[in-house]
Amino acid sequence: MIRAPIAADEPGLLALNAAHAVELSPLAPAELRQLLARAFHARVADGAAALLIAFDQDADYGSPNFAWFRARHRRFVYVDRVVVAPAARGRGLARLLYDDLFAAARAAGHALACCEVNLAPPNPASDAFHAALGFAEVGRGHLADRGKTVRYLTRGL
Repeated sequence: MIRAPIAADEPGLLALNAAHAVELSPLAPAELRQLLARAFHARVADGAAALLIAFDQDADYGSPNFAWFRARHRRFVYVDRVVVAPAARGRGLARLLYDDLFAAARAAGHALACCEVNLAPPNPASDAFHAALGFAEVGRGHLADRGKTVRYLTRGL
């Protein structure tokens, strides 16, 4: 059910990301391929119905959110994006993806998982999900170029 993404997944993953671009950020095909190539951990569940991409502190990644965590933590895994197609929600796919990431991160010696969730525009479903996983707010950031304010979250592993 959970596996590494393959080239055949690309159209579905791009469509999934595009449908949730407000929460995530838009991706062109080359950008998706680059994220997957640089990721510490990238997995899909139930075909391309769910996706998680995470980086560790050594990643070559220019995201301002990733940079915020890098400036504050020596070692971590950062969840860049997690998304589940509406038709696949409620089946625990996001939790399975996170559990898989947490196991891989612990095996690699990581003790901290990080992510951000939109505060404006709000994303209450993601807020509730991350709170249920034990994530807590550790800061906020405003991304003027994207018109977003985010909450930075961490969770010990």
